[in-house]
Amino acid sequence: MDRLEAMSILREAVDAGSLSAAGRRLGVPLATVSRKVSELERHLETRLLNRSSRKLTLTDAGRSYVVACKRILEDVAEAERVASGEYSAPKGNLTLSAPIVFGRLHVLPIVMAFLKHHPDIDIRLVLADRVVDLFEDHVDLAIRIGDLPDSSLVAIRVGSIRRVVCGSPAYFAGRGTPQYPVELSVHDCVSFEGLLASGFWCFRVGKSDTPVAIHSRLVVNTAEAAIDAAVAGVGIARVLSYQVARD
Repeated sequence: MDRLEAMSILREAVDAGSLSAAGRRLGVPLATVSRKVSELERHLETRLLNRSSRKLTLTDAGRSYVVACKRILEDVAEAERVASGEYSAPKGNLTLSAPIVFGRLHVLPIVMAFLKHHPDIDIRLVLADRVVDLFEDHVDLAIRIGDLPDSSLVAIRVGSIRRVVCGSPAYFAGRGTPQYPVELSVHDCVSFEGLLASGFWCFRVGKSDTPVAIHSRLVVNTAEAAIDAAVAGVGIARVLSYQVARD
């Protein structure tokens, strides 16, 4: 006998008021409902229900047993929800990782809104322009920009960006506006150390990447610094589209 199944049927019969009503709710024949309850009574060696043609009532033993059944079935359901990742109220700690500028502009606002809706969740947001090791740094979810190497991790594409070459109107007015990548070699450039090499930039020509030599008047290690320098007219910068969208 499946005791959990029998407990569920007994609880349904008590809630519905009759064995036939329990059978209709559960979508099983009345004979099956009656047999399961009888098997449970034989196993316990006591009567749980007083049956009549109109209704059923619980015996003293049945009343205490049904209370215990409901508690046990609720505990089992909760244990299954926890095991499968479904919680009645989400709670716990969540660690996220994202690039610095993208994280500040796009991830942080979502995180703050999320915290308002889930008061039992605490979040640690790691903003870094490097590939964070999800296992060593105990990161649950990472926003990555660029091609992902083959791995066992689950990845979902959420958008696309592109690299843009940009400079201030004042710089282009004084030095001219390059029309082709090769012309960048005679311009002052602001390069971003770590993301792109400071001696050349690669451009996609057809299906291949073509390196173009550049002269880096200034090398910085954050996109924000490169954008500030470009806005100030120091030279031409190459950054990701979302980083310079506001400017």
